[in-house]
Amino acid sequence: MKIYTKTGDDGNTGLQGNFRIAKSHPRIQAYGTVDEANAALGIVLTNSLDEDIITILTKIQNDLFVVGADLSNPNLNNMKNRVSQDLVDMLEQHIDKFELDLPPLTNFILPGGDVSAAQLHYVRTVVRRAETQTIQLSEKDEINSNCIKYLNRLSDLFFVMGRLINKRKNREDIPWKI
Repeated sequence: MKIYTKTGDDGNTGLQGNFRIAKSHPRIQAYGTVDEANAALGIVLTNSLDEDIITILTKIQNDLFVVGADLSNPNLNNMKNRVSQDLVDMLEQHIDKFELDLPPLTNFILPGGDVSAAQLHYVRTVVRRAETQTIQLSEKDEINSNCIKYLNRLSDLFFVMGRLINKRKNREDIPWKI
Protein backbone atom coordinates (compact mmCIF):
# COMPACT_ATOMS: atom_id res chain seq x y z
CA MET A 1 0.00 0.00 0.00
CA LYS A 2 1.38 3.39 -0.98
CA ILE A 3 1.41 6.21 1.56
CA TYR A 4 0.26 8.73 -1.03
CA THR A 5 -3.15 8.55 -2.66
CA LYS A 6 -3.17 11.79 -4.69
CA THR A 7 -6.81 12.29 -3.61
CA GLY A 8 -5.83 15.39 -1.63
CA ASP A 9 -4.00 17.10 -4.44
CA ASP A 10 -7.01 19.38 -5.05
CA GLY A 11 -6.89 20.75 -1.48
CA ASN A 12 -9.59 18.48 -0.10
CA THR A 13 -9.38 15.53 2.26
CA GLY A 14 -11.62 12.66 3.28
CA LEU A 15 -13.45 12.24 6.56
CA GLN A 16 -15.12 9.20 8.05
CA GLY A 17 -18.33 8.39 6.21
CA ASN A 18 -16.90 9.29 2.79
CA PHE A 19 -17.27 13.06 3.30
CA ARG A 20 -14.76 15.36 1.59
CA ILE A 21 -13.92 18.82 2.87
CA ALA A 22 -11.27 21.48 2.30
CA LYS A 23 -7.99 20.93 4.14
CA SER A 24 -8.43 24.47 5.47
CA HIS A 25 -11.75 23.59 7.19
CA PRO A 26 -11.83 24.17 10.98
CA ARG A 27 -12.38 20.42 11.47
CA ILE A 28 -9.04 19.66 9.82
CA GLN A 29 -7.33 22.43 11.76
CA ALA A 30 -8.67 21.05 15.06
CA TYR A 31 -7.70 17.42 14.62
CA GLY A 32 -4.45 18.38 12.92
CA THR A 33 -3.44 20.32 16.03
CA VAL A 34 -4.43 17.35 18.19
CA ASP A 35 -2.04 15.30 16.03
CA GLU A 36 0.66 17.95 16.54
CA ALA A 37 0.19 17.72 20.31
CA ASN A 38 0.51 13.94 20.11
CA ALA A 39 3.76 14.24 18.15
CA ALA A 40 5.14 16.77 20.65
CA LEU A 41 4.19 14.39 23.45
CA GLY A 42 6.25 11.73 21.69
CA ILE A 43 9.26 14.03 22.06
CA VAL A 44 8.61 14.35 25.81
CA LEU A 45 8.55 10.57 26.05
CA THR A 46 12.11 10.33 24.70
CA ASN A 47 13.34 11.77 28.01
CA SER A 48 14.17 9.92 31.20
CA LEU A 49 10.87 9.98 33.10
CA ASP A 50 9.40 8.18 36.08
CA GLU A 51 7.39 5.11 35.19
CA ASP A 52 4.07 6.57 36.38
CA ILE A 53 4.56 9.58 34.09
CA ILE A 54 5.47 7.35 31.13
CA THR A 55 2.37 5.22 31.69
CA ILE A 56 0.05 8.24 31.82
CA LEU A 57 1.61 10.00 28.84
CA THR A 58 1.47 6.83 26.74
CA LYS A 59 -2.21 6.40 27.62
CA ILE A 60 -2.83 10.02 26.68
CA GLN A 61 -1.11 9.48 23.32
CA ASN A 62 -3.55 6.67 22.59
CA ASP A 63 -6.48 8.78 23.80
CA LEU A 64 -5.42 11.65 21.54
CA PHE A 65 -6.02 9.29 18.61
CA VAL A 66 -9.58 8.92 19.90
CA VAL A 67 -9.91 12.72 20.08
CA GLY A 68 -8.68 13.02 16.49
CA ALA A 69 -11.01 10.25 15.32
CA ASP A 70 -13.93 11.90 17.12
CA LEU A 71 -13.21 15.27 15.52
CA SER A 72 -12.82 13.68 12.08
CA ASN A 73 -16.26 12.07 12.23
CA PRO A 74 -19.08 14.55 11.59
CA ASN A 75 -21.74 11.83 12.02
CA LEU A 76 -22.56 12.12 15.73
CA ASN A 77 -24.87 9.11 15.46
CA ASN A 78 -21.79 6.95 14.88
CA MET A 79 -20.52 6.27 18.42
CA LYS A 80 -17.28 4.54 17.40
CA ASN A 81 -14.13 6.23 18.76
CA ARG A 82 -15.78 9.00 20.75
CA VAL A 83 -14.34 10.91 23.69
CA SER A 84 -16.28 9.87 26.78
CA GLN A 85 -16.78 11.57 30.12
CA ASP A 86 -14.69 8.72 31.56
CA LEU A 87 -11.65 10.03 29.68
CA VAL A 88 -12.24 13.50 31.12
CA ASP A 89 -12.69 12.04 34.61
CA MET A 90 -9.40 10.12 34.29
CA LEU A 91 -7.54 13.37 33.63
CA GLU A 92 -9.18 15.03 36.63
CA GLN A 93 -8.16 12.11 38.86
CA HIS A 94 -4.53 12.46 37.77
CA ILE A 95 -4.62 16.23 38.35
CA ASP A 96 -6.09 15.79 41.84
CA LYS A 97 -3.55 13.10 42.74
CA PHE A 98 -0.53 15.05 41.52
CA GLU A 99 -1.63 18.32 43.11
CA LEU A 100 -1.45 16.62 46.52
CA ASP A 101 2.33 16.36 46.01
CA LEU A 102 2.76 20.02 45.03
CA PRO A 103 2.88 23.23 47.04
CA PRO A 104 -0.01 25.57 46.29
CA LEU A 105 0.63 28.22 43.67
CA THR A 106 0.96 31.73 45.06
CA ASN A 107 1.69 33.42 41.71
CA PHE A 108 2.07 32.66 38.03
CA ILE A 109 5.07 30.57 37.04
CA LEU A 110 7.20 30.60 33.92
CA PRO A 111 7.44 27.47 31.78
CA GLY A 112 10.82 25.84 32.26
CA GLY A 113 12.96 23.96 34.71
CA ASP A 114 13.84 20.44 33.67
CA VAL A 115 13.78 19.83 29.91
CA SER A 116 10.89 17.34 30.28
CA ALA A 117 8.85 19.88 32.24
CA ALA A 118 9.60 22.61 29.71
CA GLN A 119 8.56 20.30 26.87
CA LEU A 120 5.30 19.45 28.67
CA HIS A 121 4.59 23.16 29.04
CA TYR A 122 5.09 23.46 25.28
CA VAL A 123 2.71 20.56 24.63
CA ARG A 124 0.24 22.30 26.96
CA THR A 125 0.23 25.33 24.66
CA VAL A 126 -0.35 23.15 21.60
CA VAL A 127 -3.28 21.51 23.40
CA ARG A 128 -4.68 24.96 24.24
CA ARG A 129 -4.55 25.82 20.54
CA ALA A 130 -6.28 22.53 19.71
CA GLU A 131 -8.96 23.40 22.26
CA THR A 132 -9.47 26.85 20.72
CA GLN A 133 -9.71 25.37 17.23
CA THR A 134 -12.16 22.74 18.48
CA ILE A 135 -14.32 25.48 19.97
CA GLN A 136 -14.18 27.32 16.64
CA LEU A 137 -15.26 24.11 14.93
CA SER A 138 -18.16 23.75 17.39
CA GLU A 139 -19.36 27.21 16.37
CA LYS A 140 -19.62 25.97 12.77
CA ASP A 141 -20.53 22.28 13.16
CA GLU A 142 -22.03 20.19 15.93
CA ILE A 143 -19.36 18.12 17.72
CA ASN A 144 -19.03 15.90 20.76
CA SER A 145 -18.67 18.43 23.60
CA ASN A 146 -16.48 15.99 25.53
CA CYS A 147 -13.67 16.81 23.07
CA ILE A 148 -13.54 20.39 24.39
CA LYS A 149 -13.68 19.22 28.02
CA TYR A 150 -10.93 16.66 27.42
CA LEU A 151 -8.58 19.17 25.80
CA ASN A 152 -9.25 21.70 28.55
CA ARG A 153 -8.40 19.19 31.30
CA LEU A 154 -5.44 17.84 29.36
CA SER A 155 -3.73 21.23 29.27
CA ASP A 156 -4.33 21.52 33.03
CA LEU A 157 -2.81 18.08 33.57
CA PHE A 158 0.28 18.96 31.55
CA PHE A 159 0.73 22.12 33.65
CA VAL A 160 0.54 20.09 36.86
CA MET A 161 2.78 17.34 35.47
CA GLY A 162 5.38 19.93 34.45
CA ARG A 163 5.43 21.20 38.02
CA LEU A 164 5.57 17.64 39.36
CA ILE A 165 8.51 16.70 37.16
CA ASN A 166 10.36 19.82 38.32
CA LYS A 167 9.68 18.93 41.94
CA ARG A 168 10.84 15.34 41.47
CA LYS A 169 14.03 16.59 39.78
CA ASN A 170 14.59 19.21 42.51
CA ARG A 171 13.92 22.15 40.20
CA GLU A 172 12.03 25.15 41.56
CA ASP A 173 9.01 26.67 39.85
CA ILE A 174 10.21 29.93 38.33
CA PRO A 175 7.91 32.75 39.53
CA TRP A 176 6.74 35.37 37.09
CA LYS A 177 8.12 38.76 38.05
CA ILE A 178 6.55 42.02 37.04
